[in-house]
Amino acid sequence: MLQMDLSSKNAFVTGVADDVGFAWAIAKSLQAAGATVYLASHPRVVGIVERFLARDKYAESRRLPHGVEGEFQPAALLACDVEYDTAADIPDDKREAKGYRDVDASIAGAFDEYRRRSGDAPLDILIHSVAFSPEIQRGHLEVSRGAYLTAQSVSAYSLVALTRAALPLMKDRDASVVGLTYLASQRVTPHYGGAMASAKAALEQDARALAWFAGEHGVRVNLVSPGPYASRAARSIGDVQQMVQEVQQRSPLRQPIEAQDVADATTFLCSPFARRITGACLYVDAGFNVMNAI
Repeated sequence: MLQMDLSSKNAFVTGVADDVGFAWAIAKSLQAAGATVYLASHPRVVGIVERFLARDKYAESRRLPHGVEGEFQPAALLACDVEYDTAADIPDDKREAKGYRDVDASIAGAFDEYRRRSGDAPLDILIHSVAFSPEIQRGHLEVSRGAYLTAQSVSAYSLVALTRAALPLMKDRDASVVGLTYLASQRVTPHYGGAMASAKAALEQDARALAWFAGEHGVRVNLVSPGPYASRAARSIGDVQQMVQEVQQRSPLRQPIEAQDVADATTFLCSPFARRITGACLYVDAGFNVMNAI
């Protein structure tokens, strides 16, 4: 039987903050396909993720998908705040904050730790599942300049910064970078505030540009665009359950999406089956993206 095999591959997955979101499901699917997974979570949530990985009450959520035996267990959990490229970029007041003390939580620091933990192993997969705006509930006319720039920095530029940091480990390996975007980058979505729609639009163009610049090194760069999903993070943007219901009613398949749907699509893009796919955006939204908004 033809199978998706990622054995001997190493994956660096950013953005895991709970046990129900896309990044968690993606990380589990990559391990189920045989990859060795390294998680890179925001310093403030590393302790939370550690509990999901260790406590018996979360054993069910650690179960690997598609009937694969075993539980999800990453090779390492690293602290990484993608807002900062190097330790020198981290403000002095934050250096003493919880999660930042005694660790270089910058992108460079996280990759140094990856090298140490992996024994300087090459990297085959980079997952960008990071998005943030400090004013997510503000409409586009109300968002401040500072929040707009923060959304761009954390949600879009971080794809460039992470790819640049990972590239020396990924060259000439048919490696894959996959980021997560959202349809609000293409259509006005009033409740998706805090300038996040603009950040996703920038992310999509960054991915296309990176497909060219990383492509000469054999690295593919693609995006997955999920439909609305009631993750913990999504609840901050409003009534996400209403969004899920509306999309379900108006999408061609008339079905909601699950985190596993996104994980499966992402795993495909990281596999040899997608070896000539780059610069693409794969919609996983039951077809909603093809429908007229009215």
